[in-house]
Amino acid sequence: MSRLAGRNAVITGSANGIGKGIARRFAAEGARVVIADFDETAGRKTAREISLTGGDARFLPVDITQKASVLAMMAAAGPADILVNNAWRGQGLARIEHKSDAQFETSLRMGVFASQWTMTAALPNMKAKNWGRVINMASLNGVNAHMGSADYNVAKEALRALTRTAAREWASFGICCNIICPAALADSTRRIMNQQPDMIERINAANPMGRIGAPEADIGGVAAFLASDDARYLTGNTLFVDGGAHINGVAWAPDLED
Repeated sequence: MSRLAGRNAVITGSANGIGKGIARRFAAEGARVVIADFDETAGRKTAREISLTGGDARFLPVDITQKASVLAMMAAAGPADILVNNAWRGQGLARIEHKSDAQFETSLRMGVFASQWTMTAALPNMKAKNWGRVINMASLNGVNAHMGSADYNVAKEALRALTRTAAREWASFGICCNIICPAALADSTRRIMNQQPDMIERINAANPMGRIGAPEADIGGVAAFLASDDARYLTGNTLFVDGGAHINGVAWAPDLED
């Protein structure tokens, strides 16, 4: 597999979970990968693991809630041909009336502002090459209005709007911007599984394929396609990489305090 040979890829939130799966797949496809993450220990470990398998990966620290940190990371990463905005730090489940202004503001910084910062930083190189790929990770939570995560839902739906607008504005520069709404066994999903195992069982049962996806095999493969020349005529789309879970909605009903 060498569809991404010679391409430079920056993937935020790629020390663990879905981001890690995408990074591993990109490296296997020949890309030079930047593991950009808040977790330095896990990030360096992921970069080392990829390098040991023959891939090209390095770690750069980033705090996606801080513009200066994001711009410093992008500058250190160098010209990005492929950009994946995946980073997120969960803020817990609660009803809308119990979510604070600070939680909404932080979610918007992580989901919208950080992506706009990285996209703007990557744009000059992509325009100069008349080639670029932006893949932003949204969520079924926003599409299906899942309970308990209003701040997350709002940020991810705003990110979809940002991505679609960029797809329209940047199409003439050979830049394709698309969205993935994944269903995969990421770290956040594992935490919820530990807290509410019965709900995860219901989600699996409701999924047409009967399972939650694997970050590298199920999500990474689709991301690699979007990052490749094979997707050169695909932009502004939302791909539900979820085993068909979006078809009839997802049984997401956590127990929340009134």
